[in-house]
Amino acid sequence: MLSRVANSVYWMHRYVERAENYARFMSVNFNLALDLPPNVDQQWEPLLIATADNYLFYQFYAEPTPENVIEFMTFDKRNPNSIVSCLSNARENARTIREVISKEMWEHLNQFYLMVRDTGPHQDWSQNRTQSFFTDIRNGTQLLYGIIDATITRNEAWHFGRMGRFLERADKTSRFLDVKYFTLMPEADSVGSTIDLMIWSAVLKSVSAYNMHRQQYRTLTPSNIVEFLILDKMFPRAVFHCIRQAELSLYEISGNNISHGFGNIAERMLSKLRTEIEFTEPADIFKTGLHQYLDRFQLRTNEVGDAIFETYFDLKAVEA
Repeated sequence: MLSRVANSVYWMHRYVERAENYARFMSVNFNLALDLPPNVDQQWEPLLIATADNYLFYQFYAEPTPENVIEFMTFDKRNPNSIVSCLSNARENARTIREVISKEMWEHLNQFYLMVRDTGPHQDWSQNRTQSFFTDIRNGTQLLYGIIDATITRNEAWHFGRMGRFLERADKTSRFLDVKYFTLMPEADSVGSTIDLMIWSAVLKSVSAYNMHRQQYRTLTPSNIVEFLILDKMFPRAVFHCIRQAELSLYEISGNNISHGFGNIAERMLSKLRTEIEFTEPADIFKTGLHQYLDRFQLRTNEVGDAIFETYFDLKAVEA
């Protein structure tokens, strides 16, 4: 497969996953609004900080009001990570590789992008209408993944896309947990309080993990939630599960047998990251500090992405 094609497939999936997760990020506060007491204000700046978009945001907006944050993270084309920017980039990548994707996949992605683009910012939307719009984005993404799984041959292109999707998802799940860290509590003794647990519950709901978590754990505690969203091997949005699935696709691409060890720098770095998470316990994470652990994981994930680029996409011409 041409490195250009592989790169487009990989980033198309990452951009689609990023768009869905940005819709989920904003659902954090909408879920909170349903449960928080009236004397506690919603906070939108933590979303910007957790996604590292806060520096760019303040270049264009004076304060992180709900309307400004929603517009910046959803419709603002000046933000390369906004939902409309991500879907535009995903569509452009798909357009350049029409020969390796299915007709159904292209048609849905094109319609999906046009739906979001033509919606445009509406600051006078009600909360229910805005939440419904973000639900439509999540549903559109899930439908695209269903089309991909039903119409794409399990070849190198499929594995490149799958790897990009799971790496992006692992990174964003870690940032969902970071939203909790950056959310300011009204008082220092609120840690462990009912409000504190409401915020944790909102994080679970925003990654569609609430019901599965309740099936597995009897109580909502920070330790249980962190264990589920980082270390669980079976939940499809848990960090470990995502890293493991990305690793499997990476080895399928190279044809290396994972039991025989790594064959290139990308495999070595991703397998090392997976192994470290696999043998981590919740106590280890809290001993390090949740934010510090997540911050280090995000840096490591970025390094894995760089290694994948150097191994497969940044191929230099061979001199005669």
